[in-house]
Amino acid sequence: MEKFHNFFKKASFVLAYFFVIMKKISDKINNIINKININFLKGAFMKLEIKNLSKRFGKKEVLKNIDYTFDQGVVYALLGRNGAGKTTLFSLISEQIKKDSGNIYLLDENEKKELDFRDVFFMVAEPDLPKFLTGREFIKFFVEANKEIIKDFKSVEEYFSLVDFDMEDADRLIQDYSTGMKNKLQMLMFLILRPKVILMDEPLTSLDVVVQLEMKKIIRDIHKDHIIIFSTHILQLAKDICDDIVLLHDKNLQKVDKMVSEDKDFEDKIIKLLTSKNVENIEINLDDENLGDKDE
Repeated sequence: MEKFHNFFKKASFVLAYFFVIMKKISDKINNIINKININFLKGAFMKLEIKNLSKRFGKKEVLKNIDYTFDQGVVYALLGRNGAGKTTLFSLISEQIKKDSGNIYLLDENEKKELDFRDVFFMVAEPDLPKFLTGREFIKFFVEANKEIIKDFKSVEEYFSLVDFDMEDADRLIQDYSTGMKNKLQMLMFLILRPKVILMDEPLTSLDVVVQLEMKKIIRDIHKDHIIIFSTHILQLAKDICDDIVLLHDKNLQKVDKMVSEDKDFEDKIIKLLTSKNVENIEINLDDENLGDKDE
């Protein structure tokens, strides 16, 4: 009986010790989970959420009940044919035109709110910048006009160095700039502002190879801190620079499966999707290979 009693005491002690250890392990796991949750709530993962978004121009319906979520840290390629509505979608997100219905939200810092246009930078293919100013004068003006929201002030020279802009060119009038130089100024604008959402509408069209490579590098360098959507009709460019490919087809958005993106016949399969009446039906011919680059 005494042996049984001693065994029971030892077993009770071991069991109690086991529960203490398990409690410590459980506390550590909970701490890790809490840290992950806190990081998420602090905005480690912003999201741009589009809900039931629709837009028509007169009798023509361009976008219909779009539901899609874009995540921070991912570079999205937005592919669509001529007139599909890529620029229209960007104009709605940036509040340059009014939506007919639906909502666009930004999820950030444990808060879901209507997207504020001040959180968005819309980079167009051919920027209309003040021709009567030099690049230096324009950037000085831009910084002064936005000084209340700029978090990290630099000298004008430091700003221009971010996009490898020649300072001799910075003192020339913008009217004498090439499209590539104007687009560098646009990129410099969003590098100064650091907006949460960056929309890029055909930004590398008609640029020389060197400028394209410079812009690609900038996009990859900053993408972790932003939601970046990159509109293009150049399929190989979409594959090279972007993480996810999204089609704007038949008035709606559809994510392209990773297997399609990595397929050796990638371009053919994308064309099938963009020329089909139903985005899920790709069993059609490849007659139309011109994807166009302008929207309504």
